[in-house]
Amino acid sequence: MRSVPKSLLPIAGIVAVTIAVLSPSRATADANDEDAADRVARCANRLSIAMVGETASPDLLASRAPQTATDAFLRDPRFIERFSRFINSQFNMTPGMTPAEDATYYLAKYVLENDKPWTEMFLGPYDIVPSNPQQPASEAVVRPDPNGLGYFRSRAWMVRYAGNEPEGMRIVAAYRIMWNTIGLTLTATTNAPDADVSAAGRQATQCRGCHLESWFALDKVAEVLGKRRGPDDDIQFDPPTGGPKQILGGISVSNDKELVEALVSNEAFDVNACRLAYKYLYGRTEYSCEGPAFDRCVAAFKKDKRIQSAIAAVAKDPTFCE
Repeated sequence: MRSVPKSLLPIAGIVAVTIAVLSPSRATADANDEDAADRVARCANRLSIAMVGETASPDLLASRAPQTATDAFLRDPRFIERFSRFINSQFNMTPGMTPAEDATYYLAKYVLENDKPWTEMFLGPYDIVPSNPQQPASEAVVRPDPNGLGYFRSRAWMVRYAGNEPEGMRIVAAYRIMWNTIGLTLTATTNAPDADVSAAGRQATQCRGCHLESWFALDKVAEVLGKRRGPDDDIQFDPPTGGPKQILGGISVSNDKELVEALVSNEAFDVNACRLAYKYLYGRTEYSCEGPAFDRCVAAFKKDKRIQSAIAAVAKDPTFCE
């Protein structure tokens, strides 16, 4: 066999080296492109399912930056309906017996559809009533009412959470108002049928902390709500007569409006809004390691008090699609 001329050996060696070096690089680039495409698709589906409960559309899957669709989702009727139902499930442990009892659903939907601040849920001049006054089970509607206080003065809601305190104190309503606004969550030490729910019973060591001594003392808060009286089928509500009470570490409130104003002005209200955003998008509350993203959510919500701003801050954060 003829030998290869020495002058060709360096060229052959270079070609071999080039093939050896470039082929793996192309394979790696193709793999990276596939991984990037998969990440984008996962992000698109995650966002769409979280926001509207449906897998991503072809247009969203084709997007290089799916999270930029967040604002469009926030205006989508599917999101408005789904988030309103979510809020109702968070603020009421069970569905109401009539539509008007689920006042939180109807007012949340109204607030979102009209791009109102989230504070309108609790302070807005509205009343949620049956569309047909003669039919309590008719579809509920939101109506302007200068004497309204979000949904807290809507009769169906007031009756639903009137409670069973022997003297007519609206302790259940007091707890619900704080739960819905600042996320206060308590667990009763007993729910036995024969438990003493009277003022004397609430003086017991295991009860007085929540009812009488804490910054959210339920009895003090209930006193500024007035009392209920009359049978269950004809409950009447009387205004408060006990004078101002100190709550939230020293804030003086005299009635339900002052109470709600104090709660909504507290930073716990902002934190709770973002906690709701996390629960809606992630199905859970925030983890401690998500502190920076959560802080960004709170800062965004504080600017305009719109729940959409809180949701957008979480959904657009880079960590949402990691």
